[in-house]
Amino acid sequence: MQTRAVLFDLGNTLVSYYRVDEFPTILRRCLRACLAELRPGSSTEPDEELFNRALALNQEASDHAVRPLPDRLITLFPEYEHDPLVLERLSAAFLQPIFATASLDPDALPVLDALRSRGQSLAIVSNTPWGSAAPAWRDELDRHGLLAAVDAAVFCTETGFRKPHPAPIRRALEALHVSARDALFVGDDVRWDVLGARAAGVRPLLLLPASADDPSPDDVPVINQLRDVLKYVAAPSAS
Repeated sequence: MQTRAVLFDLGNTLVSYYRVDEFPTILRRCLRACLAELRPGSSTEPDEELFNRALALNQEASDHAVRPLPDRLITLFPEYEHDPLVLERLSAAFLQPIFATASLDPDALPVLDALRSRGQSLAIVSNTPWGSAAPAWRDELDRHGLLAAVDAAVFCTETGFRKPHPAPIRRALEALHVSARDALFVGDDVRWDVLGARAAGVRPLLLLPASADDPSPDDVPVINQLRDVLKYVAAPSAS
């Protein structure tokens, strides 16, 4: 089947951030950063009551609708509900410990460049932690050289729904002017990426390190390193 576009997940596909089991530790750092923003010069640790309330917010809606980061921060810091400037600062502070864990896959830019040389249209389609806003993540893409390496980037907050809802992937297909049957989606998570791709009618390709313990569906092709994407994508035939 001809492939005209390749869509990529971001986290732990193109850039490694943190594993799911590491999130409680990251969350403590995020809360600490928020408290430092509110009380400059302090080294206040989040108390258990604040941390437990934050953990309770670490759930997504059953219909995959985005729960924006500012709304969650208002739950944690209700005294700033009507102060958008403080909420903006808190949102930026919350993300910094997450960005600090980033490690760009050394194959990411070479693979994207190789796919472009084969005539592929490229997009990044990603959920964001805690419904954090797209502009911050576009800056993050730019920091790693990824924004210029793709033709489109779509984040869940721009469509109002998280993968596996098909809306983010469909938005990317529209931006690329490519039909679902001509696209391939590369991601690392069955729940969000494989199911999201299928919901949008796109073929999934699952990236799982050889050391991964997670089972993969029998009917989904699996690659163990990002460069193996190139084995699945040939140059589009001339029409």
